[in-house]
Amino acid sequence: MQRTQRRTQRRTARKPGTGLLLRAVAVFLFSVFFSVSSVFSVSLSAQMTGAPAPGFKREIGQPASAIPAPLREIGFDQNIGDLVPLDAPFRDEAGAMVRLGDYFGRRPVVMVFAYYDCPMLCTLSINGLASALNILSLDAGRDFEVVIVSFNPHDTPATATAKKATYLSRYKRPGAEAGWHFLSGDRASIDRVTKAAGFRYTWDEATKQFAHPAGVMVLTPEGRLARYLFGIEYGPRDLRFALVEASAGTLGSRIDSLLLYCYHYDPITGRYGLAIMRAIRLTGAATVLALGTFIMIMIRRDRGARAPGTQHSAPSTR
Repeated sequence: MQRTQRRTQRRTARKPGTGLLLRAVAVFLFSVFFSVSSVFSVSLSAQMTGAPAPGFKREIGQPASAIPAPLREIGFDQNIGDLVPLDAPFRDEAGAMVRLGDYFGRRPVVMVFAYYDCPMLCTLSINGLASALNILSLDAGRDFEVVIVSFNPHDTPATATAKKATYLSRYKRPGAEAGWHFLSGDRASIDRVTKAAGFRYTWDEATKQFAHPAGVMVLTPEGRLARYLFGIEYGPRDLRFALVEASAGTLGSRIDSLLLYCYHYDPITGRYGLAIMRAIRLTGAATVLALGTFIMIMIRRDRGARAPGTQHSAPSTR
């Protein structure tokens, strides 16, 4: 009779902890499966989402003659890692003589090539930049610089001033005036900087306008080209990642560093995409750590439930 009571007590002590452990492990494994499936689905959707390619490229089999002549000459050559000529002279919006290097040395730089009386593409590009920067928690003038370089030698400090006023009305952050710079210069300075950055453009005599690609460049504080973002709209996430990488980690948080492990820059699209294998490794490591910790906690609880001091005597049968 006493043996039967002891067996009943042991079964009673084990069942709650053991059953809870098995149920919790099953739920945990299901959640892990769901998380990995989500990673794959996010990756698939990212791959299916199109992104603009640098420059203008014709479709396979399309003759070059089908593309307007000016568009055959324009595009971005990604000279990542190259140094832009920091000694190139320009005039700022106030008319003062400056060097391009005056805006480097302390913070990363977002640089845009545009001309100030452009009727469409340049304005759209800077509008897209301003919209993305308004979403970021980083501030121009404090965390990075914005440098707009006109590639029209006929632009003047007066046209630069008018353009700057337009965008200061859009980007209302403390210190914005000191963080946005609109430069104009002569043909020699323009050619040096655009060639170093791989920015190819041409004058279209038929339309009396410049034909050029749309995009922004993010440079390191030392003046090296780090990232190119293409198009007229820029994802705030892409722009933030580019600034964090260009700053060599001085900007951003630990979360940014963790996300950059799972995302990588694609030079073809000019965007950041999910690095699926890195994400799986990180998810796997976190899963193993969490599962091991969970099992240890449940084993300790199970042992505590079976300890002599926590067991209750079986009720008397007398």
